[in-house]
Amino acid sequence: MANTDTIRTAIGVIGNVISFCLFMSPLPTFIKIWKAKSVQDFKPDPYVVTVLNCAMWAFYGLPFVTENNTLVITINSFGLVIEIIYTLVFFVFSDWSKRKKILLIILVELVFLVLVIFLVMYLVSAHKDRRLIVGCICVIFNVLMYFAPLTVMRQVIRTKSVKYMPFLLSVANFLNGVVWTIYALLKWDPFIVIPNGLGTLSGLLQLILYGIYYRTTRWDDDASPSINMV
Repeated sequence: MANTDTIRTAIGVIGNVISFCLFMSPLPTFIKIWKAKSVQDFKPDPYVVTVLNCAMWAFYGLPFVTENNTLVITINSFGLVIEIIYTLVFFVFSDWSKRKKILLIILVELVFLVLVIFLVMYLVSAHKDRRLIVGCICVIFNVLMYFAPLTVMRQVIRTKSVKYMPFLLSVANFLNGVVWTIYALLKWDPFIVIPNGLGTLSGLLQLILYGIYYRTTRWDDDASPSINMV
């Protein structure tokens, strides 16, 4: 009978596959943006937030912070690269006011990341203390990543349209939260359980909204309301 570590590894591999799908699920959205040469009413919030989230989780998985978290490193390193690409696409096809906001957020994230790495590596020597500090930060940003689509969900409720809430992204968010919650429960890690449990809830809410407003969505209506980034 497989032991807990083996099962956890298998779940982690499944989590990597689903997380890969999560990171790739916005691709149809970016194809639309690329063809239209405009971001339209799509929002960059989830992608900009996820850049820092992936960077922090990749740092959390490194051996000098936590042990036996190679699968956390691999998927978040890939996620970091793909989210940077998505953010660049948004930057290229946005107007100047949105570009300035994206630049400001990315700059703040970069400064924050460098500061955290420096302070943790040079001022904190014990593994358990590093894990606690970085883990708490990861929880915060993982929650932000999962709930960044709340801005889009508010738009869905107001317009009674799911046109600008990609279905595949919502499904991937839900499944990703479920699998990584199970992964963390098998070898208790509250820093992975908490955000992914909330992520499961966020994904479920998005799917419920999709079911409610799918029929009222005018898929061919390009005259959608203009909504500012929040």
